[in-house]
Amino acid sequence: MDKQQFQQDLIGWFRKEQRDLPWRRTADPYQIWISEVMLQQTRVDTVIPYYKRFVEKFPTVESLAQAEEESLLKLWEGLGYYSRARNLQAGVREVAENYGGIVPDTRKEISALKGVGPYTAGAVLSIAYGVPEHAVDGNVMRVLSRILLIEEDIAKPKTRKVFEQAVTELISHEDPSSFNQGLMELGALICTPTSPKCLLCPVRDHCEAFHAGKETELPVKTKAKKNRNANFAMMAIWSGDKLLMEQRPGKGLLAGMWQYPMLELTEALEANEVGELYAETLNGALSDIEKITAFKHVFSHLTWNVDGYLARAEEFTPPENMKWVTPEQLENLPIAGPVQKMKTALEQRGDVAK
Repeated sequence: MDKQQFQQDLIGWFRKEQRDLPWRRTADPYQIWISEVMLQQTRVDTVIPYYKRFVEKFPTVESLAQAEEESLLKLWEGLGYYSRARNLQAGVREVAENYGGIVPDTRKEISALKGVGPYTAGAVLSIAYGVPEHAVDGNVMRVLSRILLIEEDIAKPKTRKVFEQAVTELISHEDPSSFNQGLMELGALICTPTSPKCLLCPVRDHCEAFHAGKETELPVKTKAKKNRNANFAMMAIWSGDKLLMEQRPGKGLLAGMWQYPMLELTEALEANEVGELYAETLNGALSDIEKITAFKHVFSHLTWNVDGYLARAEEFTPPENMKWVTPEQLENLPIAGPVQKMKTALEQRGDVAK
């Protein structure tokens, strides 16, 4: 490969064709860091409004470092993968405490921050600081597997090193920011997972897979394990004008988020049997138990099959991880996608303030 010509073709195309995205209008490493965290496993169109709200609410390292976690999670609500938000704040607090609020500009230091992996480190260093560091994610591995005809399985963690070395050798030292972003943009717009638009590709002349007729065969990627299914009941329990809400544990899936009390089910139950199960668990009497909805919520490794119920109760003292809230207070609690589906079902019945 003519490395210099490849760099020129890729960077020239990127400068001309790049999408106008809000995080491309700043050189602030903190704000670029936020965008890279949000973009992990999330579509650009989804991220844009979240990013704008986030940097408006927390424009500086100090503002995010000092934020209440519940406020942070509420702002992240609906974006998913909530551990990203917690890790981002933990890393930002380290920057505030140990680096005077300035994001480090070396791979060793930035990689030591909580939640900053090799890709995020390389992206922030190259885009914000102009350091020629690799930033390899699935998008980049797909592009380079075709350009360089790399037939190793990209699902295997060790394969990433092959691509990191390739970028290290290919990257422009004059404009590493445009080079890395060019690879990302190429993967997003041209070199897509299926039906790559080879005729529009600015680096087609350099692409070994295209010349070998193998562009649709790459990358090689073994399929992930099948998604596991779990069955739950979720119950909205009213007492007067208050709802009972439960906070999830501080670690694990949807950590710290709030939900209508949930119980995992090992067998199919009638509504009255579900009510008895809740009454026993909560140590409180329930009445008017009614099934109002059923839905699925798919996570990356797990599918929840949820039956949603409505019930009434006399107000009782809930367990420590639960509390009674008004509909207005509920609006300020961070809730995740499955709970939003249940909330929508209640709103459609007129059972909670919209």
